Amino acid sequence: MLESVDLSLSIDKQQYKKELKETQLQLLQLQRPIYDQQLGVIIVFEGWDASGKGGVIKRITSGLDPRGFEVHAIGAPSTNEKRHHYLKRFWNKLPPYGKIAIFDRSWYGRVLVERVENFASGQEWNRAYGEITQFEQLLSQDRYVLIKIWMHISKEEQLRRFQERQSDPLKKWKITDEDWRNRSKWNMYEEAVEDMFHYTSPPECKWHIVEGENKHFARVKTNRIIIQAIEKRLQHVPSHQIHK
Repeated sequence: MLESVDLSLSIDKQQYKKELKETQLQLLQLQRPIYDQQLGVIIVFEGWDASGKGGVIKRITSGLDPRGFEVHAIGAPSTNEKRHHYLKRFWNKLPPYGKIAIFDRSWYGRVLVERVENFASGQEWNRAYGEITQFEQLLSQDRYVLIKIWMHISKEEQLRRFQERQSDPLKKWKITDEDWRNRSKWNMYEEAVEDMFHYTSPPECKWHIVEGENKHFARVKTNRIIIQAIEKRLQHVPSHQIHK
């Protein structure tokens, strides 16, 4: 799938400003019906290092009422979290009905970084495809809309962004030795990503690939994906679930 992604897609600055403002207003306007109809919204971001996840999340949330959303930046599990099933720490972060939760990385770490870095055994990460699919179906069949986004850039663009961060004192904190190590395993990660798409993209919980080479294009497209998914789900909420 990744080979067929058109990374040349872009948007000019004038159009970007117009469409970003429009989509941010639409997202804000959706917060009320999300609450009234007691839907939980879960937005999952995965992608290459330096693919623009943080910038996209910033543009999604900057226009929202802060009482209606939370952002979870997911890192390595703590010592205590490792004593439980890997999905437990994500259950604890699911939003209450009527609110939005955004995950900057997620439970997909089990089939990505944990697979590639051998933090999970072959049996564990192979089993995880089914576990994750069941977990997501359970949420989708309840009162949640689940939106999964993969931010995609080329290996060449990642290098350019890494070098830019390395040379900018204000951005240097964003680049670590771990980022460079991950980059050296690009092909292994690419294989893991393709398997992830293959095994965890049923129609009700499909992956959306966002072309991230042009950051402006990626931000507007992501907002539109989220708006469309929420509006579609709002149209199919049973009347008995609507908050009185």
